[in-house]
Amino acid sequence: MTGRPRTRLDRVRASVGIAQLALQQIEDDLSADDVDGQELAAILRELQEDVDVPGGLFPALAQLVTTAARRAEQIEPDHDGDASCPLHEAAALLTDNAGQRLNWAARSLDPQGDDA
Repeated sequence: MTGRPRTRLDRVRASVGIAQLALQQIEDDLSADDVDGQELAAILRELQEDVDVPGGLFPALAQLVTTAARRAEQIEPDHDGDASCPLHEAAALLTDNAGQRLNWAARSLDPQGDDA
């Protein structure tokens, strides 16, 4: 393949595209008519705490945003937190708010699943 080398932004765009395809597959699975409460709870738990890979989707997204926040701290012109603070807050919202709400919903749908 010839042409210009791929830039960092090109790689990010490609990665986001791959992630969107994967998320679409999850959405399709969630939309299936035969998904019951127990299976939905298991899927929600998987998004929050993947048992095969440390973390899960929400913690991984939070880590990605935290990495961006740390980089913003280094390059902010006035080091005033105008960029980094909202990023740190977004990461916290992913783990503290969104992640916790996934856990609550899963627990409500399948209380026994927490023991699995």
